[in-house]
Amino acid sequence: MNSVLCRLALGQSAIDAASFSTVRLCSGAIMLLLITAASRRKISSGHRGNWISAALLFLYAISFSLAYISLSAGTGALILFGSVQATMIVVALLSGERPGALEWVGLLLALLGLVYLVSPGLKAPSLSSSALMALAGVAWGFYSLRGRRASDPLTDTTNNFVRSIPFAIAASLIMFGRLHLSARGIVFAVLSGALASGLGYVIWYAALRGLTATRAATVQLSVPVLAAIGGVLLLSEDVSLRLLLSAIMVLGGVGLALVGRRKSVKEAA
Repeated sequence: MNSVLCRLALGQSAIDAASFSTVRLCSGAIMLLLITAASRRKISSGHRGNWISAALLFLYAISFSLAYISLSAGTGALILFGSVQATMIVVALLSGERPGALEWVGLLLALLGLVYLVSPGLKAPSLSSSALMALAGVAWGFYSLRGRRASDPLTDTTNNFVRSIPFAIAASLIMFGRLHLSARGIVFAVLSGALASGLGYVIWYAALRGLTATRAATVQLSVPVLAAIGGVLLLSEDVSLRLLLSAIMVLGGVGLALVGRRKSVKEAA
């Protein structure tokens, strides 16, 4: 959803990247504040959310927006979630988690699909945009891992969004020379922040508490297919052979990894 909304806004130059990020984070914060108020929870507790998570959230959002100026929805989503996967798996390995053989095969196949996608060639995406999206993936990977420790996902996410706003405003001021706003672009940014981000992240945070780092990383890779379909249907984007083959490798790898995880769980039981 975020990939499609971002491309609808930035791909058609309806808004600049910094403003999209600022509006997205602000609208997400407002939505989360309303949800928190409706649930009668306090949001001022000092131990809820923190500046590190807020900075990671901002880094993800701004890199995501800058990358989607030129990347297609499907390509960007593949790079993003592949980077998320790599980040979470490295952290999982360092923390002592050991995937089984089938999981390793699946994860390696998925990563090879992403390497093929960005390798030099006729249909390869922009290297700078790909690097920005990879940076967004690393930031989101660490943000997600930090979120797994949240005892109250709603309150933590709300405070992280609120704390990310100063970073976003600072970025908008730095990139003021590129300022470009339109009603259409603002609407897409609000939808991205309030619905796809605010509500979506609360649900994801809650789900993360029951997932291992490895499984959380692989589950996220199903999203690029939806982004690619949305790009084709709503943005009339072409599906290149390179993107199609990469998607098959990535999703095939995800399937193998999930099957391997289920087998490991059964054997352990």
